[in-house]
Amino acid sequence: MTEEIAVIPGDGIGQEVVPVAVSVLDEVGDFAFTEYDAGDRVQEETGEPLPEETKRAAETSDATLFGAAGESAADVILPLRSAVGSFANVRPARAYPGIDALHPDADLVFVRENTEGVYAGIESDLTDEVRTLTRVITEPASRRIAEFGFDYAAEHDYDVTVAHKANVMARTDGLFVETAGQVADEHGADHETQLMDALATDLVMNPADYGVVICPNLAGDVLSDLAAGLVGGLGLLPSANIGPERALFEPVHGSAPDIAGKGIANPIATVLSAAMCCEFLERADEAERIRTAVMEVLADGPHTPDLGGEATTEEIESALLARL
Repeated sequence: MTEEIAVIPGDGIGQEVVPVAVSVLDEVGDFAFTEYDAGDRVQEETGEPLPEETKRAAETSDATLFGAAGESAADVILPLRSAVGSFANVRPARAYPGIDALHPDADLVFVRENTEGVYAGIESDLTDEVRTLTRVITEPASRRIAEFGFDYAAEHDYDVTVAHKANVMARTDGLFVETAGQVADEHGADHETQLMDALATDLVMNPADYGVVICPNLAGDVLSDLAAGLVGGLGLLPSANIGPERALFEPVHGSAPDIAGKGIANPIATVLSAAMCCEFLERADEAERIRTAVMEVLADGPHTPDLGGEATTEEIESALLARL
């Protein structure tokens, strides 16, 4: 069976790293790729950062591979996540041999609720001097992300930590923690809870103590970026936006306008996102081939400048394809 993958390079280095991931996918499997536009350039040309055709492609394709958006990011990625019905944002943060990581033993996965929290977008201007933001936490969404997180942890043999700030946000995060505890009981699974600020400190000091971290939306966003600094940088962090039937895959990094067009962008995060795409499409062998090739390139080189090397994006692509 040939799966249809919508390809949305977007802005900045998305235009450079997404083609590498497509080449890798094309090498390991039988996929059909169709490219679509989104981002700042499209907004300048048409007035809309996310054309309806692109959104429909995400809604109907088997999976979507996305690069990055610039100033229009919120108007691109949030609707795309909604288009695939994403409720879970999965962000692995792993240290690899050959990389000068602060913590070479780090191997953790952030399972981030993807639909509500402060990212629900409910903001108001009460007066010229007063603005408010409404934080939304519901039992159904908390249950859904907890069930996903505990299932993921069981499948991959990880311990579970639930991050929260219920000592301050007692009603909202209190519901999140309570619901996660109920799910843990139903699964017969052990877990611990941790205040998200204390967790941030302990992640820096003892990341190997953690496996799957189930988080509300904003906490997952912040803590996963913190973890990127422990393992070698954002150029190594992939992510998956999982929905009931479809999913969108993207590197955690942004459009990086400071290096866009220079040919030195690190494509590894996008390639690892492509491996997660294969997993979602139940192509475990292809996912393993991609990850093995990535580990070999990271262990032996070459490396792009963000990892202390001098290699170009094209040279990383050639090294990956040679190993595949």
